Amino acid sequence: MEIFQYSYMIKALIVGFVLSIIIPCMGVVVVNKKISVIGDALSHVSLSGVMIGLIAGFSPIVGAILTCIIASLLLEFIRKRFPSYQEISTAIIMSAGIGIASILSGFVKKSANFESFLFGSIIAITPFEFYLILGVCLVVICTFLYFFRDLMYISFDEMSAKLSGVNVDRINTIFMILIAITISVSARTVGVLIISSLMVIPVACAMQFEFGYIKTTILSSVFGAVFTISGLIISFYLGLKPGGSIVLFGVITLLVILVAKGLKYKNR
Repeated sequence: MEIFQYSYMIKALIVGFVLSIIIPCMGVVVVNKKISVIGDALSHVSLSGVMIGLIAGFSPIVGAILTCIIASLLLEFIRKRFPSYQEISTAIIMSAGIGIASILSGFVKKSANFESFLFGSIIAITPFEFYLILGVCLVVICTFLYFFRDLMYISFDEMSAKLSGVNVDRINTIFMILIAITISVSARTVGVLIISSLMVIPVACAMQFEFGYIKTTILSSVFGAVFTISGLIISFYLGLKPGGSIVLFGVITLLVILVAKGLKYKNR
């Protein structure tokens, strides 16, 4: 295939595949905890970090990682102060991210670099960013697997998890850091405006098969990989934005599954 003749596309497929594995893993916990909007909040914050990196002259991904980690810790801090209104913390962090990004946008000289993070641009990944993303993803997936059981408990019922001996506050903090890192390193590939979609859509597809938690997590990653690889191939041959291609392919797949499932129940 022509796509494998270009080294930048091979790197893109590798990075895309790795990210498509870990993003839905985070998404399963996010969906079960009913905090799907947190992806949008941290993605806007990551955009602020990207701009800081572009303005200061260092890697935008590093800027996004640092900013997102700080924001995730603040989000968890605010959430504890409003236990009965936890969505307030998400709205505050999202507002702060949008505000900072809006102010910093006037200082970004190269709009092309800025746009590559908004909608994703695989070919813009530098060798440093390539190895940085792979290294960070390895740490994230290992940490996720290590705390898998605890994350499963808190995703369904934090009170029951606490009674079972799980340190809920610590696990929530670890998870917030993991999701912050995941979103920030995905900015260049998928784009900050649609990264939360890739976190939710594969999980929504997997949930239609009504498997258990572990099988749903695995199937979500499979869907994520299929969406990402297919989207990258489509974007390469049709000259489209990779992020949009990935997400739209996922949305179409979800609609097909929903229609097929609806027809199945209708014919019973």
